[in-house]
Amino acid sequence: MTGAAAAESADRGSSGPTSSGPTSSGGTLYIVATPIGNLGDVTLRALEILRSVSLIAAEDTRHTHRLLGRHGIATRTTSYHARSGPGRATVLLDHLRGGDDLALVTDAGTPGVSDPGGELVAAWAAEGGTIVPVPGASAVLAAVVVSGVVGPRWSFEGFLPRSGRERRDRLARIAGDGRATVLYEAPGRVAATLSDLADACGPSRPAAVCRELTKLHESIERGPLGELAAAAADGRIPARGEFALVVGDWAGARPPASEEAAADAWLLAHAEVERLVAGGLGRSEAARLVAAATGLPRRQLYGKSRSS
Repeated sequence: MTGAAAAESADRGSSGPTSSGPTSSGGTLYIVATPIGNLGDVTLRALEILRSVSLIAAEDTRHTHRLLGRHGIATRTTSYHARSGPGRATVLLDHLRGGDDLALVTDAGTPGVSDPGGELVAAWAAEGGTIVPVPGASAVLAAVVVSGVVGPRWSFEGFLPRSGRERRDRLARIAGDGRATVLYEAPGRVAATLSDLADACGPSRPAAVCRELTKLHESIERGPLGELAAAAADGRIPARGEFALVVGDWAGARPPASEEAAADAWLLAHAEVERLVAGGLGRSEAARLVAAATGLPRRQLYGKSRSS
């Protein structure tokens, strides 16, 4: 048992499972969250694991070396990113099969979210290997809690497709979902994505643009999607840094307070069905999404929308 595995065993005690699947005699794969900006946002446990394992697989070793150097950690690193190819995963699996522990880190946040870490985890899990999460910083959760537009239910979409039918379908599904939605976006595409979201979801839907979270130039802009899209288009929201976009809960999901409000809710729901259909979604699926978001009967939404 390596130093990291021994430390983990002592912390957890002798009871409780360490993985789901057959017991493996190989090493332990640690999924280690690292800071998303501020280097102070790293846990003591993460530092202990990074110091004790025999190898760290990093998205960008130069980036990871800054964190390791700050804390005097001299563990050997190797690169593992989206362009590494299957050969690198094989090398890392052989390392684990030989009984040595491995820490997987990304440039920022928790590995396995919009990066290839999930493939390595799945491969080692399929062999019955021991996999241990070391939680910490997450841009998704940071955006959720700071946005001010997210209720108890929300979804994470990662990066949207850049173009085509698949992008239109994803936008339509976000528009019809009563929950809030969190997305990642590259700085050069933020303005276009906010514009597309405003078109799909309506310009008045509440949203937040979270830029450079935990970093020196952190900013959170809140407002209707239409206003945020305009601010990104004219440069008031700079196209620089890391972005997390939050589309707020759909106002149509709130229960009406009167008969007049109920009638308005039906009109809004019908309009939303038509918006989704115009965006390329099938009418039946559009009615289902709006019914789920509003609590209104799907059959009536489908039927009345067809006749309107």
